[in-house]
Amino acid sequence: MDAKPQQNPEPPPSTLPPQGATSVPPPPAPMRTTLRRAAFGAVAGAVLVAGAVIAVPDGDEVAAPPTPGPVARAEAAAAAGSPASLSDLTALIGDRQKWVETHPADAPSWAVLGSAYAEWGRRSADTAYYARAEQALQRSLAAQPGERGNVRAWVGLGALANARNDFLAAKKWGETVRARQPKDWTAYPVLIDAYNGLGEYAAAARATEKFGTLRKGVPALARTSEMYRNQGWREDALATAQEAADHAGTPAAKAAALHRLGDLAAERGEPAEALAQYDAALRTDRGHLASLAGRARALAALDRTDEALADYRTVTTKLPRPEYVLELAELYESLGLDGDARTQYARLRDLLTQARTAGVDESLTEARFEADHGDPEAAVELMRTEWAAQRRSAAVSDTLAWSLHRAGRSEEAVQYAERAVETGVRDASYAYHLGVIESSLGQDGPARGHLEEALRTNPGFSPLAAPLAQEALDALGEPEAGGPAAMQPPGPEPAQEPGKPERGAGDEPRTEPSPEASPGADKETEKETRPEPAPSASASAAPRAKPGAATAAP
Repeated sequence: MDAKPQQNPEPPPSTLPPQGATSVPPPPAPMRTTLRRAAFGAVAGAVLVAGAVIAVPDGDEVAAPPTPGPVARAEAAAAAGSPASLSDLTALIGDRQKWVETHPADAPSWAVLGSAYAEWGRRSADTAYYARAEQALQRSLAAQPGERGNVRAWVGLGALANARNDFLAAKKWGETVRARQPKDWTAYPVLIDAYNGLGEYAAAARATEKFGTLRKGVPALARTSEMYRNQGWREDALATAQEAADHAGTPAAKAAALHRLGDLAAERGEPAEALAQYDAALRTDRGHLASLAGRARALAALDRTDEALADYRTVTTKLPRPEYVLELAELYESLGLDGDARTQYARLRDLLTQARTAGVDESLTEARFEADHGDPEAAVELMRTEWAAQRRSAAVSDTLAWSLHRAGRSEEAVQYAERAVETGVRDASYAYHLGVIESSLGQDGPARGHLEEALRTNPGFSPLAAPLAQEALDALGEPEAGGPAAMQPPGPEPAQEPGKPERGAGDEPRTEPSPEASPGADKETEKETRPEPAPSASASAAPRAKPGAATAAP
């Protein structure tokens, strides 16, 4: 029986089996087959011996197959396109490390090892593993070039580029694989992440639909939910994410699906529901630290700040992603704990430096920090570079707009802020930034509308910015009464005074409703004469893809 996976396994060394893995790694595939056959013979012999002592019941009952070990579970997750648990991923890395030591020309094993290194680095926020991943993938291509069929190494390089936020490189690798093998589903997750990172949402939607036709099941449902979310179709995103959670077959996949439900609830301003989903994810997989960060965010929105701080301190220790450290620092600042906030801001700068050294692009988080807590001009330069490199996602548009505004260039900022809001992503901070920029330009009406939208979408979207949004809205005051006469609903006719003629000599005759007329007659007349409302933005949008485009396999 396999040992119980550790909650937080230590990262594996580059040449030795990791802590938390089995003492003797599983052998390579040919040897495993031999051992399985031997094990089956041993089990059969044991049954025969036992039959001499106790009666074996009649029937065609077959013994359950042995429970797969951590390496087999990680391999199965990769084959399905689902995440593996950290402990299983650790075991897989240790297994492949030992194998390639004695089989250095095994290109597929190097590709698996490199991809596992990249995934470990992404899941643990240990950027040092990205260099190991690149070395292993290049060793794979040296043993067997991609042009000779080693597309797995190309896919691994694409996943590595996405982990480093180098979306242009990821797009190149993904499109290279798709051009050679258009029915290979492994290229499409790389392409979806790359297109979304570049803001090419139409291309991401097409890649998502293709992925759903090639690889049905929970991974396709998860990607489809993400597509709907990016298009602003909240109900579809929620329904598809719930379907993914219902069909998830492993704890790691289930936790990822529940985390997605938590994110969707948080975005629509339901922190209690978000907290319930994050808690469910952590009960399913205690090592799903992204859900612990989500839990901290939800607790802060619920004003349970002591619990939020405790969770943030835990997650930033175990998973020190720059965005989590920035969130913790801003929570400290919102509570007036300026010393603690400065400590975290200094820590954030160190993490950003480490990321640059490891070739990871964290300029989005860095610009957000500089715009609000450092040098807005530096933030503008960072985002200008991103924009020039064709990285034009909603997040980049919004951050560039806010950086320009903070640097005193609101007239230039407004076009980028509008672009971020118009992408369809329902992020309260985007509406808040646009509202503040419009207010600074004297556009009080649009500013009021966008500030109200931000607080209506998610009243607790930020411990620092949400109170500022309310202050900005209060400063604008109520809109002035009145307006064009044509936009005012007609009032009731004044009652006629006794003895006064109803109309003058030149007036048209007044028509009174007949007592026999149906009660709904007046309403029907009103419906026919009332002007139709202008179509909403959502009504004029392109028709949606069917939510059932990606469904779980029966």
